[in-house]
Amino acid sequence: MELYLQTFGFTANTVAPIFFIVFLGTFLKRINLINDNFIAVASKLVFTLTLPALVFMAISRTDFQSVFNPHQMIYLVVSTLISFSLLWWLAARWISDGRDLGPFIQGAFRGNYGIVGLALSYNLFAEAGLAQGAVLLAMVIPLYNVLAILCLSLPLQKSDTASLGQSALEVAKNPLILAVAAALPFSFFGWQLPEVIGKTGKYFANMTLPLALLAIGGSLSLKSLRNSSAMAAWATACKLVIFPVVLTSGAWLYGFRGQELVMLMVLFACPTAAASFVMARGMGANGELAANIVLTTTIGSTLTISAGVYLMRFWGVI
Repeated sequence: MELYLQTFGFTANTVAPIFFIVFLGTFLKRINLINDNFIAVASKLVFTLTLPALVFMAISRTDFQSVFNPHQMIYLVVSTLISFSLLWWLAARWISDGRDLGPFIQGAFRGNYGIVGLALSYNLFAEAGLAQGAVLLAMVIPLYNVLAILCLSLPLQKSDTASLGQSALEVAKNPLILAVAAALPFSFFGWQLPEVIGKTGKYFANMTLPLALLAIGGSLSLKSLRNSSAMAAWATACKLVIFPVVLTSGAWLYGFRGQELVMLMVLFACPTAAASFVMARGMGANGELAANIVLTTTIGSTLTISAGVYLMRFWGVI
């Protein structure tokens, strides 16, 4: 009984603060203490400034070779590509409308690792988890963006050449990618930032997770749950249960243990990224379906991620 209580306490202390802030954002939006303009400005500030600062500070202060695991990267890429291809193959036999197919596929594989994942990684493993999470994020950003372009453009029979070229340019200009590139020399060569710049960067980095989680909560619309469809339900099941269980089990069979295994579990179990709604709507796909998937996975992940962390703790992985 004591083990159960200790495991439950560890899980609650890790997961609850993150989702408490998310639902606090929903409550603050409901009482009009924050509004759509705040959410838009906060999201842009996080994306262009504070999250890149967080990623830069995490990598620059860490020995890159100690957190970079090529086997972990290879497993991440290969497992994502296989699950993405299998998902598309199966979904295309069920969903005939191209406007629905793309958002379904994207919602089922594209996780919000940049915010929820990094927050969980930090709560679980402190600075070491944040540094390793930042390295994983550098791989996830281009991978998810390119796959999202493919699954949204091809079902609509759009020319994918221009879209992929534009996507590659956007990825190259992505503030997070630039932050990783700028931080790598500091990590490799052990360079130190001037104290003033280091403290300033730390202040910006510390703003990231609370501000981003509030913005996520404020952007949720619980009313849209009424319009949630069977496609949204299946995408949610894939994103929160099927893929995390299968891919994390595969990682364990591959030989990952401890922090490396848990980091992959967190990555695969994250709720769907809010950016998937923006991209789906912008490319002429079913934006309402994309929004519903973001909502249902965000709410559902409070249970599934808690269960995942609980089991990892109970089994002695962490």
